[in-house]
Amino acid sequence: MFSIFLRSLVFNVLFWLVFFFWAIIALPTFALPMRALFTVGGWWVNSSLFLMRVICNIKVEFRGVEKIPQGPLVVASKHQSFWETFGLLKCLDRPIFVLKRELLFIPVFGQFLTKLGMIAVDRKKGVRALLDMTRRAREAVRGGRQFVIFPEGTRTTPGAPPAYKSGFAQIYASCGVPCIPVALNSGLFWPRRNFMRYPGTLVVEFLDPLPPGLPKDEFVGRVRTAIEEATGRIVEAGRREQEQLIGRAPNYVGEGRAV
Repeated sequence: MFSIFLRSLVFNVLFWLVFFFWAIIALPTFALPMRALFTVGGWWVNSSLFLMRVICNIKVEFRGVEKIPQGPLVVASKHQSFWETFGLLKCLDRPIFVLKRELLFIPVFGQFLTKLGMIAVDRKKGVRALLDMTRRAREAVRGGRQFVIFPEGTRTTPGAPPAYKSGFAQIYASCGVPCIPVALNSGLFWPRRNFMRYPGTLVVEFLDPLPPGLPKDEFVGRVRTAIEEATGRIVEAGRREQEQLIGRAPNYVGEGRAV
């Protein structure tokens, strides 16, 4: 475990150094089209995946990429870690995420987020925030973007009981485009509020897309069933692999939820 601690420490230092390096490289993109910034962002993602592999022995496997429909899309993803907020950039075309409004106030970084068209939400506004997010998501999707939403609204630890919110169904209905569910096991390797990075195979699995226009209850049920069944399967496989690599799977009990 001491080796994992050292590897995690080295990785986290290099991860943020690499982030700041690419942020500097990206500065000229303020005067260029949005796609230029996404290109630099893709280089950052590739660099991060490389560091995960060579330092932490975390391999990343993307499954079902061929199922991703071309063009505008709603992506409903399981959310276990900070990792998927950048890792999904690897497979999606100009994705748009929902984020806390406070992030826009970070110098330079906030301007990058604005340039990329990310949707900032003031959660204190409650229903008004949901309505505004739905409107902006619809506009973005009709402009050809792929909108990523985390149906549980927050990160959950591997194995935690799911708690899907109804708001994502409203966004799906408003956008009128297909929705692809995404299962993953990132929380096993990049746990929240923890700088440790555990070895193994981080799996992202794109599942069968759902057509637009499904009734709300049917849509929520199918998304939840698809994501939870696939997530349970790949989390269990990830735990078995970790037990082989480090003698036991890390204990995530007590981590609860984070907003």
